[in-house]
Amino acid sequence: MVAFSSLVALGALVPSAYGLQVAPMSASARGHVSVRMQAPGTNSIQGPGDYSLDPGAGNYGRLSDKLREADIERRLENDAIAAREEAAQRAREERARKVALLRDIPDYTQAGTVDEFMFKEGVKEILEKLDYDLIGLMPVKQRVREIASLLVVDKMRLKLGLETSVPSLHMGFTGAPGTGKTTVALRMGQILQRMGYCRTGHVVVATRDDLVGQYVGHTAPKTKEMVKKAMGGILLVDEAYYLYNAANDRDYGQESIEILLNVMENNKEDLIVVLAGYKDKMDRFYSFIPGMASRIGNHIEFPNYEEDELVEIGKVMCRELEYQLGPGAEEALKVYLSKRMRMPFFSNARTVRNAIDLARMSSAVRVFNEKMSPYSDGSVTEQELMTIMPADFPELDETKIQG
Repeated sequence: MVAFSSLVALGALVPSAYGLQVAPMSASARGHVSVRMQAPGTNSIQGPGDYSLDPGAGNYGRLSDKLREADIERRLENDAIAAREEAAQRAREERARKVALLRDIPDYTQAGTVDEFMFKEGVKEILEKLDYDLIGLMPVKQRVREIASLLVVDKMRLKLGLETSVPSLHMGFTGAPGTGKTTVALRMGQILQRMGYCRTGHVVVATRDDLVGQYVGHTAPKTKEMVKKAMGGILLVDEAYYLYNAANDRDYGQESIEILLNVMENNKEDLIVVLAGYKDKMDRFYSFIPGMASRIGNHIEFPNYEEDELVEIGKVMCRELEYQLGPGAEEALKVYLSKRMRMPFFSNARTVRNAIDLARMSSAVRVFNEKMSPYSDGSVTEQELMTIMPADFPELDETKIQG
């Protein structure tokens, strides 16, 4: 039993540390004293085993919780070790397969002709379609053919069991809007899929809004979701320079860039990243993110279209929509485009598409009004439904033309 005088003396010795309270004793608890400590200036009471007010409270915890955390860490470590061992085993098996293939192949065996591989893998068909779909852009087509050549020769080496490795297929597309960057990305996806360098060959187009979040913890899930959608194909990041804000070190875009850098390095066999935008802005972006520039193995510049090329693009669009340009319509389209090229917000092939859409609408209104006239019998011929006339192209405000 503790004397009450002893408790009073103890309270006098530590008046600034804790206040002591003696709990009322019931008849069954006589002979025992329960002491609870109260911190000065607070209403909280510490009972036995309560360390919430202790400065080192973070070091305490339930044994079961600590064991569970240790078990999770050990399991993650074991998973990482298993993944590394599995990758090493796959590499050993692939190496053994190549050695066996080289040993078993007779000396007179040939890899085959380039034309056979181009035709068999479907690459020739895709390149021909690229020529058919895209007017001009000869430097772009040449670069695509060079990449296709590398892939074809690499396949021929693989057939003979020679050492091969997946080349860096991440790309940088630079050029103004409407120069065919998305179309080329689609064709590259098809080539890579036919050659076995990606599983599906589909293209996922993303911008800053698709990758960067609005608050802390929001960016990583958004970026990883877009990467997940593009796995097995191509992730085309349009206007990629908007991911980085040099004026704000705390901009969330930096987190998205770090995730993309990691994916480009560790998942290059299952995902191809294409960064697109204006050349001057992309060069500035690469200067801020040197790790990104070093991971881009293929830079393709898309030049602006010439006036005659834009007219040919318009004719291709009409052909695909089963329209035809009537007498004088081609010249009217050329005059319209020559003026539009000197006005703000010109977007190459997109501007041509908009012009064709406006002409189709004007053509439909013209045919409708003509056939609703009291002087018409209302019958419409197939030729009338397919023909775009010079008057169908819109008039432009001459005051907005620059130079």
